[in-house]
Amino acid sequence: MSIFSQIEEAETRFDVLERELGKQEVIRQQDLYQKYLREHTSLLPIVEAFRKYKETQGKVHDAQSLLHDADSEIRELARAELEALKDTLAGLEYEIKHLLLPKDPRDEKNCILEIRAGTGGEEAALFVTDLFRMYGHYIEKKGWEMDILSQSPTGLGGFKEIIALVVGKRVYSQLKYESGVHRVQRIPETESKGRIHTSAVTVAILPEAEEVDVLIDLADLRIDVYRSSGPGGQSVNTTDSAVRVTHIPTGLVVSCQDERSQHKNKAKAMKILRSRLLDLQEQQQRSKLSEDRRNMVGMGDRSEKIRTYNFPQGRITDHRVGLTIYRLDEILQGDLDLILQPLRAHFDANSEKQRAHQLL
Repeated sequence: MSIFSQIEEAETRFDVLERELGKQEVIRQQDLYQKYLREHTSLLPIVEAFRKYKETQGKVHDAQSLLHDADSEIRELARAELEALKDTLAGLEYEIKHLLLPKDPRDEKNCILEIRAGTGGEEAALFVTDLFRMYGHYIEKKGWEMDILSQSPTGLGGFKEIIALVVGKRVYSQLKYESGVHRVQRIPETESKGRIHTSAVTVAILPEAEEVDVLIDLADLRIDVYRSSGPGGQSVNTTDSAVRVTHIPTGLVVSCQDERSQHKNKAKAMKILRSRLLDLQEQQQRSKLSEDRRNMVGMGDRSEKIRTYNFPQGRITDHRVGLTIYRLDEILQGDLDLILQPLRAHFDANSEKQRAHQLL
């Protein structure tokens, strides 16, 4: 498909969305309305550039027709205008090609942040706390909001798992490359001989799924309620407010017990389940592609060790791009852009190269 065929399709879709956004039945369905609005907003720069391009082409045609005018002064003005218009066209062509570079449609979404202890026992659980605090500082610096959806604390101040919703402008686009295994090398507080231990924590960044993104048949769900428990299993509530939701077709299970209200726990569990189902669908789609495609930028295999935090050396290394920074303390205090910005620049550059090759 040629570039202009793609743009014409985008313009057609833009016009369809404008009509849909004006319909009362769409406005009443706020989830659908917001979905259409985001798509409309994402297409607007492309459509505006294309329409300006067509307008400039019309001016070029008019200027070319004046090159044969009987008046020499008019011919000279037309030639000068034509040169300027050709420069404008070239600039618009470049802008349009850049706008057509593949963009992750999920970039505008909020995200679900999931951090789980891996190998390393209690030391891994403590590092979950450290990473969650690091992301919390970063989220605060960005002016975003975070709502804890589920947590499983341990007795020594760590977490087996903690899940939160992060809300803000283009949150997923900023955090999506954090998915993977984060390894920590340090001397645990419980280590009497001063030996460095290596532990691992998994981080998953899932785009928040809306009801219009994933349709769940209630008949496919099994919902169990039980009493909440704290570290060590002791009961912390006298009512059956904790909720466990099982999606029978996939076997996905989500439990929430942080709220005293069974209704609120169920709503949080459904939010997590919806996002996990969307992620599962996308993984299944990716699995149909070639191995090279699956390893492309942004595909992020979560089983891969993506980063090491070395405390004795104050060093943090991102293994995907060979980036090492000796500013570990600053990063743990929320200066995460020190590593996220180079990562995004690297991935974006690769994406542009791939797209440019396809357009040749």
